[in-house]
Amino acid sequence: MCGIAGWIDGHVDLPGQQAVLDRMSAALARRGPDDSGQYLEQHVCLLHRRLKVVDPEGGRQPMTAEWKGETYTLVYNGELYNAPELRAELAAAGCPFSTRSDTEVLLWAYVQWGEACLSKLNGIFAFAVWEKRRQRLFAARDRLGVKPFFFAQKPDAFLFASELKALLQNPLLPPRVGQEGLKMLFLLGPAAIPGKTVFEGIEELRPGECLSYSLQEGLQKHRYWKLLAKPHADGEAETVAHVRALLTDSIRRQLVSDVPLCTLLSGGLDSSILSAVAAKAARERGETLTTYSVDYVDNARYFQKSLFQPNPDSDFIGDMVQHIGSDHHNIVLDNLELADALRDAVHARDVPGMADVDSSMLLLFREIKRKFTVGLSGECADEIFGGYPWYHREEILFEETFPWSRSVDLRLQVLQPGVLSGDAADWVHAQYQATVDDTEKLPGESRRDARMREMFRLNTDWFMQTLLTRKDRMSMYWGLEMRVPFCDHRLVEYAYNMPWAYKNLHGREKGVLREAFQDLLPARITWRKKSPYPRTFSPAYFARVCALFWRAMEESPLKDLLNLPFLKALQQDPDSLAEPWYGQLMRVPQIFAYLLQMHWFLVDYNVTFTN
Repeated sequence: MCGIAGWIDGHVDLPGQQAVLDRMSAALARRGPDDSGQYLEQHVCLLHRRLKVVDPEGGRQPMTAEWKGETYTLVYNGELYNAPELRAELAAAGCPFSTRSDTEVLLWAYVQWGEACLSKLNGIFAFAVWEKRRQRLFAARDRLGVKPFFFAQKPDAFLFASELKALLQNPLLPPRVGQEGLKMLFLLGPAAIPGKTVFEGIEELRPGECLSYSLQEGLQKHRYWKLLAKPHADGEAETVAHVRALLTDSIRRQLVSDVPLCTLLSGGLDSSILSAVAAKAARERGETLTTYSVDYVDNARYFQKSLFQPNPDSDFIGDMVQHIGSDHHNIVLDNLELADALRDAVHARDVPGMADVDSSMLLLFREIKRKFTVGLSGECADEIFGGYPWYHREEILFEETFPWSRSVDLRLQVLQPGVLSGDAADWVHAQYQATVDDTEKLPGESRRDARMREMFRLNTDWFMQTLLTRKDRMSMYWGLEMRVPFCDHRLVEYAYNMPWAYKNLHGREKGVLREAFQDLLPARITWRKKSPYPRTFSPAYFARVCALFWRAMEESPLKDLLNLPFLKALQQDPDSLAEPWYGQLMRVPQIFAYLLQMHWFLVDYNVTFTN
């Protein structure tokens, strides 16, 4: 795992821009604290920051190979989980390997197969390859978007980086937010339109996309992968068995590491499955798995049962720890520190995020990094197996809007009139509809089956991306690599075409998962109702966030945009909020935290509004 960046410029002598290049590299130092590297020509520079995970000595980047008169130089962020198979195939084709690193596997894969190598990769990745003779850059991002790749095109120039903060170090890319950016922040946030960012002129390569760039031909971009609708031929028993085989293989492949590895364990179904498989693999090696969970001071005292969060994790974690025999650590966070860490969470994410869900994860990963460099987490099971309430609540399922962010009116109430141009509801619906229209279906499918495909795409393209962004930025802020086995593209493709009756087997959300792994879990865990990532219920947190918010509003660039009387009323009556601001957890305390994060975003990043 690493951070990458690059700059191609036909008008600038890049060796003379070393100070800018150093700032771009330094901005990624937290992603790659162990090493740095640079490839430099007159008009081309590739930058790399390394977190050592596999082959500490042999995996230095940028990495160069020569083949048939061409010189290829690679910078890469990610992990290839089928590297051993690819290495064997490439070695048989004559590729001369000199390291154990998956970096070299990826480099030779591109040398041998070009863009076609993407169909062979199983892993998480964002990479760029410079072909020196052709003076051409090729870049790609993994199918599910686990690893980030931001880029910008200027006249005779192209820049890219793993994080926005690195691009913003370049004077070609001042931090400007226009109307579209404002609409994303206030009407969709913390979500973002796929392929776009809040900053003018900066885009993000979408999951399953690749691009090429040269000074002669400019930028060319296309999707190399998308979810395709196919008939599901397997019966119930075969489907259950195949899900188990695919997920077990994914987890086991992601346990490979030359540095210490742990898992997150919430006591929920998803984290319990991956921890059970990982613990079994550890026992086979004569080792004990280490697991982590997170909680908050006094949370049991203030816990509030809801449709989205029916019970606390603490009731179940102990059962699972005893069952698998893990060395468990429960990280209990102070609520005041949780509020104070919201600012660091903005610096990690580069934009306002999921409020205390971000800052709690940031603090959790800080503690994990003290002993570990790699972890496994259960993100994305709910998206692909229909775990969220909006898959099951009829009054939400067929609404023509994002089910995790249903109230445009609430979001507009937060703002002064006239801040956003045009019709806000129409704009939000247009973003929603673009994904629905791009969803592939089978002819003759029922209305429900077709809608479930649309919900699958909405969740994987939007909600899941927000969670994956959170996981990547909060972990890499500490130089911690978090892997997400449910994001294996083979599993996602299979789930996309699985009948809803199997996903909802036994009338339970994620029923096929429960059936597939019930022999590895205590019954109480197998049949536990879905519960999201834990949030704090402490009034001390809410009080601290509000105090910080109102203090910030005294001189904030936000104060002329926000409807402060409405926010004062909301603070006084938080129970008046009928639905979360976003997702399942962002309610009134999190609204104030999100707006506070927006304040720090504007101030700390010197953001200029262009509308």
